[in-house]
Amino acid sequence: QVQLVESGGGLVQPGGSLRLSCAASGTIFSINTVGWYRQAPGKQRELVARITSGGSTNYADSVKGRFTISKGNAKNTVYLQMNSLKPEDTAVYYCAARVTGEGTQYNYWGQGTQVTVSS
Repeated sequence: QVQLVESGGGLVQPGGSLRLSCAASGTIFSINTVGWYRQAPGKQRELVARITSGGSTNYADSVKGRFTISKGNAKNTVYLQMNSLKPEDTAVYYCAARVTGEGTQYNYWGQGTQVTVSS
């Protein structure tokens, strides 16, 4: 089992920055991919960025060049650095983990953290 806890959300003005953290516990050695998702009111959840255990990263077109996903030195934390934030980035952000041996679905999710971009 894997447990995930997000932190770092908040209210920021357009053009500002935030760094989200996703702390994992439990059988973290089994995690092969961590993804950051977001869901805005009335919209479908979308994958924002993901990072594999090998360090490969992918980003949604809407955040390329503005967001960076990375792993912390402690290896149980994944960060999402968000720069040049726009009002359309407003959403609840979730981290999710994919575990070896459990298929291709993200089976483990955090509780989410609210990001609001507004002046």
